[in-house]
Amino acid sequence: MSSPEPRDPARLRSARWFAPDDLRSFGHRSRLKGMGFDDADYKDRPVIAILNTWSDLNTCHSHFRERAQDVRRGILQAGGFPVEVPVMSLGEMLMKPTTMLYRNLLAMEVEEVLRCHPIDAAVLMGGCDKTVPAMLMGAISADIPSIFLPAGPMLRARWKTETLGSGSDAWKFWDQRGAGLLCDADWNQVENCIARSAGTCMTMGTASTMACVAESLGFTLVGAAATPSVIADHARLGVRTGRRAVELAWDGPRPADLVTSDSIDNALTTALAIGGSTNAIVHLIALAGRAGIPLTLERFDELSRRTPVIGDLRPGGRFLMEDFYDAGGLPALLNLLRDLLNLDCPTVNGTTLGQQVTDAEVINSEVIRPRENPVSVSGGTCVLRGNLAPDGCVIKPLGADPRLQRHRGPALVFEDYPDMKARLDDPDLDVTADTVLILRSAGPLGAPGFPEWGMLPIPKKLLRAGVRDMVRISDARMSGTSYGTCVLHVAPESHLGGPLALVRTGDTIELDVAARKLHWDCPAEEIARRKAAWVPPTPKFDRGYGQLFARHITQADQGCDFDFLAGRSPGQEPGIF
Repeated sequence: MSSPEPRDPARLRSARWFAPDDLRSFGHRSRLKGMGFDDADYKDRPVIAILNTWSDLNTCHSHFRERAQDVRRGILQAGGFPVEVPVMSLGEMLMKPTTMLYRNLLAMEVEEVLRCHPIDAAVLMGGCDKTVPAMLMGAISADIPSIFLPAGPMLRARWKTETLGSGSDAWKFWDQRGAGLLCDADWNQVENCIARSAGTCMTMGTASTMACVAESLGFTLVGAAATPSVIADHARLGVRTGRRAVELAWDGPRPADLVTSDSIDNALTTALAIGGSTNAIVHLIALAGRAGIPLTLERFDELSRRTPVIGDLRPGGRFLMEDFYDAGGLPALLNLLRDLLNLDCPTVNGTTLGQQVTDAEVINSEVIRPRENPVSVSGGTCVLRGNLAPDGCVIKPLGADPRLQRHRGPALVFEDYPDMKARLDDPDLDVTADTVLILRSAGPLGAPGFPEWGMLPIPKKLLRAGVRDMVRISDARMSGTSYGTCVLHVAPESHLGGPLALVRTGDTIELDVAARKLHWDCPAEEIARRKAAWVPPTPKFDRGYGQLFARHITQADQGCDFDFLAGRSPGQEPGIF
């Protein structure tokens, strides 16, 4: 980064709107005054936008009204002019079929909101899974100084003697209920207490994974990723984030300074070391793509082979995000991985990544494990290839039964999610513990939107027989809170006629995680015959955003961004004043 320029108000971006002595600027200023502001509020002050994704239908962000006021206080303390701008809220729990359908819509909104308004810097308030990558993608494309404020994980929950982790324990107790081991009254009690407070899932799900990714990329204040949502530290984090945003308006860095091939490698290493969500792969490819940085699945696998998993965090480990925070958080974990990181990458803190983690201390070595005693020596997430997934697929061995990571068995194919729901629990279903469950029509186009259907439920007849894991394959994603031997993101997806579309019940499937192989045991001539007979499905959209999505979405291995948004933005500014 270049050294800071003198703080001349004339070089603020917002000065183009407010400073000139002309009729258009008269209009800009007079309308601010119509809202009760005067010259002292905005003149010669950087305009700091608070992009708030609060919504009554986004459970993770229910504290954001209050937190936005904390951010506003910090901006005012530092001499900025705060403006709160609501943007689309992607609430994972209540949006159907999936928030992933709308990630790119929020990314476009963030980009255009930043570009078209008199904004000198922005505080991006997000947390629930897709809000994090969406807001970062938009900020990267707009390239206006931006700092991210994670919503923070909810507090740890308890039921009787059990410590509950959101998502992960819901799956566990649902299986127990299906097996007849949990009564309705106990299930209702779990429902009442598993989400203890505002905030994102307190397991290392997609939300916390992407918050850690944002911190490792340099977009947050130090330690922000793990700070619980409703403690006083999070309120203070909001204030400090607001203050820092004012400094960014004057001196940067900009997103273009933060997102480089080196910082992307840092983010990949971080996601692997914390045992993070497989969703990080799709989002990081999209983030890199917005910065014009090529990123392939092979790079994930290269780093996976060398990166130990040292965050002992559910669902792949034992602890929750509040424990991670108390143990030293992400800075302490990264300080143990210095030799695997590019330490010279800049951050919004005005320091390098290396400088901001150098004094970070591990408080609890059970939660943040030493390198010589990792949760896993490597392989937090692995990339597989084979004739069933020529463009790749992924698996999280950390959450899978070791016994199933080398497996050969007959396929049981479900055409789509409704077909699976209708047949899965049929007592006459021809299924055993060795069966490979396959779900198709669950990818970016097929579902549509690439939903988190990849942790296919285990048939009740097998649950009652004691089965708790099976090999499951789909072109879907999986919640970061999920677990199991689930092969995900199969590309190309079945909706496009990828090999997954051609598999039939009874075909033999072979999985070998160590060899990074997913093989469909079917003769080439038979595959060609089935391919020739395959009929493309009817398009799902004939208008609106859905049609735009269908025409321009890329596949899982390419990040599922829109093809017309790839590459660095030319940085267009509004041209008429």
